[in-house]
Amino acid sequence: MKDQTLLTIEEAARALGLKPVTVRMWASARKIGRVKLGRAVRIPASEIERLIERNLIPATSR
Repeated sequence: MKDQTLLTIEEAARALGLKPVTVRMWASARKIGRVKLGRAVRIPASEIERLIERNLIPATSR
């Protein structure tokens, strides 16, 4: 089994500098992957990394 770090909604929001409600809305809309364990929802740390990489706008050199 692969070692996977799971973050709470609050931890994921803190890592992204967002409010928890935003991460909850993204998870509900399937904009970010989630793991549902009963009533608990966790965000894989790899999803945070993927989200950052996918939305990164590289700097231009002058």
